[in-house]
Amino acid sequence: MSMEKKQTAPADRGHAVGVIVFVLGVGTLLPWNFFITASQYFNGRLRAPNNTSNATLEGATKDYKYDSWMALLSQLPLLLFTLLNSFLHQRVKERFRVAFSLVLIFLLFSLTAGLVQVAMEPDTFFSVTMATIWFINMCGAVLQGSLFGVVGLFPLQYSTLFMSGQGLAGIFAALAMLFSILSNADENSAALGYFITPCLATLMTLLCYLLLPHLKFADFYLNRRQSERVEVMQTLLSSTEKKPLNQTAKDLEASGTVPDTDQNQDRSSVFAVFKKIWRMALCVTLVFAVTLSVFPVITVRVQSVYTDNEAWKKVFTCVCCFIVFNAMDLVGRGTPSLVQWPSQESVLFPVAVASRLVFIPLLMLCNVHNSKLPVLFSHDVAFIIIMALFSFSNGYLASLCMAYAPQLVRCRDCETAGSLMTFFLVLGLALGAGSSFFLGMLV
Repeated sequence: MSMEKKQTAPADRGHAVGVIVFVLGVGTLLPWNFFITASQYFNGRLRAPNNTSNATLEGATKDYKYDSWMALLSQLPLLLFTLLNSFLHQRVKERFRVAFSLVLIFLLFSLTAGLVQVAMEPDTFFSVTMATIWFINMCGAVLQGSLFGVVGLFPLQYSTLFMSGQGLAGIFAALAMLFSILSNADENSAALGYFITPCLATLMTLLCYLLLPHLKFADFYLNRRQSERVEVMQTLLSSTEKKPLNQTAKDLEASGTVPDTDQNQDRSSVFAVFKKIWRMALCVTLVFAVTLSVFPVITVRVQSVYTDNEAWKKVFTCVCCFIVFNAMDLVGRGTPSLVQWPSQESVLFPVAVASRLVFIPLLMLCNVHNSKLPVLFSHDVAFIIIMALFSFSNGYLASLCMAYAPQLVRCRDCETAGSLMTFFLVLGLALGAGSSFFLGMLV
């Protein structure tokens, strides 16, 4: 007689949990995307003394190599702290990690917004900015790794919602860039608007995260591990056979009484989880390595063929590079909620991921400014089509990788799988950013 008791998940009333998961996805990347769009503001403040009375001529003209340092000090903490989160997440509660990261990001952006109107020496401003970049990405690494683990406990469509939220963050940043180009606002006013927006968004993300456990649907999945463990122990204790407890557990498991998730055992080691998800981990690494190798270092150098249209030339890069990329990436991230192909077991999945390598030469052969290579795709429409396919495949395949990985492990190992996948995602970003220097020199 089977004593297994299966619980039915309550309904997600009003799709409240789905909305919250989507907001959490937006909140993880919205602050950093807004930080990137303010690059012109930061460079402007480093080029000028910003009304500081005792600034020297040397300080006003010093080359700080801001963009290079920004790239280095963003990828390095992302990689290091994502790896650290993969190993230490079992020792620090997820609730503390997420809340602490969001609070610190909110404080850092509040500080950055406040400094917009404060005159500072360029050296001091550069140091503060670099420290802010480091700590924001440190918190972002812990935040993403933790939230991917939490979302992995929910059904597959919630992982795609989370990824779609991250894609929407990029659209917000691209639209903010477009509005700043079309407006006549001064740089300080634009920067103040940039930094107030992610402050409010981060605060909303924190409130949504704190609300999540109080919803019945979320509570069911978040606490399923504990409830299944109680049910298993009740089943074991109710057995009338006089057998050692560990032997009884094995017999019950063999008969199907104990759930397949093996909730009566401890969590698997990080290496044991990696052995189950290694293919998805390598795939997500390759997806983002290909993307970051040419975007945006190559794509921003593509020019319009309509050189006489000044208005179009002014917005061409913003529209055709950033908005097209982020819009199609968002569509790609949301598509797995409708169809999942290839399947996680199919050999076509890694083939599809590897096939994205073709986009590297395709984009390098577009109408790149002062290119050393022959231009085969000069027309704007050709560039838009290539960018659309490039970004859609990025969002779609990355979303599938992040959704498939938790399905390959037991329920209690989902957080470990999520943390590992986030680390390999960031590893792909770092590898792509590194290779972009070499590809940039080729064109």
